[in-house]
Amino acid sequence: MKKSLLDIQVNGFAGVDFQQPSLSAAELRRAVDVLAAHQTRRFFATLITDAVAALGAKLENLERLRAADPVVAESLCGYHLEGPWLSPQPGFRGAHDARHMGPPEPGAFDRLQAAANGNIRLVTLAPEWPGSAPFIRHVTAAGVQVSLGHTDASDADIDAAVAAGARFCTHLGNGVPIQMHRHANVMQRLLARDELTAFFIPDGIHLPPSVLRNFYRAKPAGKALFTTDCAAPAGAPPGRYRMGQVEMEVGDDRVVRLPGTQHFAGSALCPDEGVRNLQRWLGLDLQAARDHFSTLIAARFGIELPELAT
Repeated sequence: MKKSLLDIQVNGFAGVDFQQPSLSAAELRRAVDVLAAHQTRRFFATLITDAVAALGAKLENLERLRAADPVVAESLCGYHLEGPWLSPQPGFRGAHDARHMGPPEPGAFDRLQAAANGNIRLVTLAPEWPGSAPFIRHVTAAGVQVSLGHTDASDADIDAAVAAGARFCTHLGNGVPIQMHRHANVMQRLLARDELTAFFIPDGIHLPPSVLRNFYRAKPAGKALFTTDCAAPAGAPPGRYRMGQVEMEVGDDRVVRLPGTQHFAGSALCPDEGVRNLQRWLGLDLQAARDHFSTLIAARFGIELPELAT
């Protein structure tokens, strides 16, 4: 027997976009069933930057759908808020809408957590925003983990965030401009912080295999974990899809781009494909590769993973 995989950053799957306020029961169940076919029976549905009221409405709808379907409720075991408290600067914001970004507010988080029935498990933010340290203390006191991402944080910003309780980095190596200072950049600052566990996207696209190897070797044992950051094109054929208001295009190369550009917008990676890539590119045996995409993550969030039939 082997444990289910666990993905903490799933924006959508099987042609289904979790960002849509009209997300239906049938659509969500399809995404859950196809994820299960890819050995993933536990995941965090990830909501990207939007107005707080809009995020609350989406969480309320997701909770209604969870309450109506025990399989969905068991599989969708939490929410990851990736925004709106991110850097609005070009390059750092990625495909997120800067119009809805701003400093983190404990009251706004509390409203969203109430809409989610207490099921927000992870928040990604840029700690250079004023008020980030008290916000992180507020969130972590409620049992929610904080990750640093889409950020150009200084060492002082990172120091303050870690002291306040931040413990993770979101898709480290991505959510940054294409061109930066070769040494003095936030990737290097975050990579050097042994206190932070880094999540990486092992699709060979967001990080070329050689870069993934270097980043993995730079982290202490157990401080490099993995996610897909997948969107609706994952587990689906080439075509055009949406992630909120953002249109995405994926071709036969499985690269998800903003149409007509070279800018990435999520991934089409499936978790079990990620495991195989860890074997190929990092030289991990099958069990170690699976652990990095399952039990090592689950231990950080107190999640029990079900056994899969062999």
